[in-house]
Formats: sequence, C-alpha cells, structure tokens
Amino acid sequence: MKNELQRWLTGCLFVCVGCSDASQYSQLKLSGADSIADHIRIDHAFGTVAIAGSLVCTGDLVMRTGNDFTSEMLEQMCAKDQTYSHCGLVSIENDSIFVYHAMGGEWNPDKKLCRDPFDLFCNPFENRGIGIYTFHLEPFEKNRLDSIMKAWYHKGVEFDMDFDLATDDRMYCAEFISKAVELATKKKIKFSTSSIHQFIYIAPDDLFLNSHCSEKKRFRY
Repeated sequence: MKNELQRWLTGCLFVCVGCSDASQYSQLKLSGADSIADHIRIDHAFGTVAIAGSLVCTGDLVMRTGNDFTSEMLEQMCAKDQTYSHCGLVSIENDSIFVYHAMGGEWNPDKKLCRDPFDLFCNPFENRGIGIYTFHLEPFEKNRLDSIMKAWYHKGVEFDMDFDLATDDRMYCAEFISKAVELATKKKIKFSTSSIHQFIYIAPDDLFLNSHCSEKKRFRY
C-alpha cells in the first residue's frame, strides 16, 4: 500500500497526456468583454502580489494554490485545510524577495531546490491565490533558518520523488520546510504528520496549522 501511495504522489507531479488533448473539449470562445475582464483580473492579481510582497519577512512561509489538475490532486493530501498545494520559504536578499522551495516534475527538470523571485512563485497565471504565514522565531533562529535554506540550495538538494521522510539528501516541498524549521529551532518547533494507511508524510496544512505559525494574510486572485 505504501508503494502504491508513493507512486500516486509521484504521478501527481506529471500532467496526464490525455488532459492536454484539445480534441476532447469544445473550443473555448472568448468575447471581447471576456478578454477585458480577464486582463482586469490579472492586473488586479499582480497588484495583490505586490501587496503580499510588502508583508513578507525572511523566514516567512508562503503557501500557494495552483490552478492545474496536479495541484488539485496535491491539495487532497491535506486532511484539515485543502486550500493550498505548494509552499516555500521567504528570503529577502538586498532589495529582492526570493522563495526557496522544492519542486519536481516537468516544472523543474533538474529536480534541485529552487530559488525563485517572489512574483514568479506567486504568478497569477498559474495560481488562484497565496497565503502568507510567519513562524514564531527568535531573530537568531530566523537567521539560522535563512542560512540553512541557502546552504541546502547551494548543495543542490534534490526533490524526493519517493516522498520518503527518512531521507535528508532528497526532500519534497513540505518536508523541506518542516526539516529546515525544526533544525533552525533545534526542534523547539516540531510538525505533526499526516497519514494514509501506513504511509506517513508532511502535508502543506501540517505547516501553517502548526501552533507556532500565525497567518498574516490570505489572498485570492
């Protein structure tokens, strides 16, 4: 059962070929009004991302809600709050905001830990919304967390296609964050796990529902 669940999780990282077959669907026809409305929505969404960027600090947790089939499947791995499908940690470097996160599949062919600009991570074309959260960290713990994520990034930690919590050289998104925060706080902050039968994993909602984590703001595009 564990191997079957791991294969299912891995499969969620790839878009089914059949889903891209346009012949199965009626062609979508957009009117001029639809096009204008869509432009207004996207412009508003980018404004929302800018507002969100003004709220974040180094060490903050950024959750996002993808708008694709894979993201919807990953949201179902959350037992309590299925709002989000992916997550990352913020690092403010000079005057730029970056998000460190673990991602696999076609979005990240080399499978190594990602360091993306905040607005790219929150891209409204590929996401329906984001959430900003902060862990209750002392300043020295926040600095330690920032050093850990950067060290793992430069080390080239790869995405864990097996979703195996026992491995530290390969990690998936929620695992990367949970282990980085636990290490930075010397396990003052610990995370609960989720499970399906005998398969144990860290789900996105295990992160932001932690008692040592507070919500700053949720945004819907």
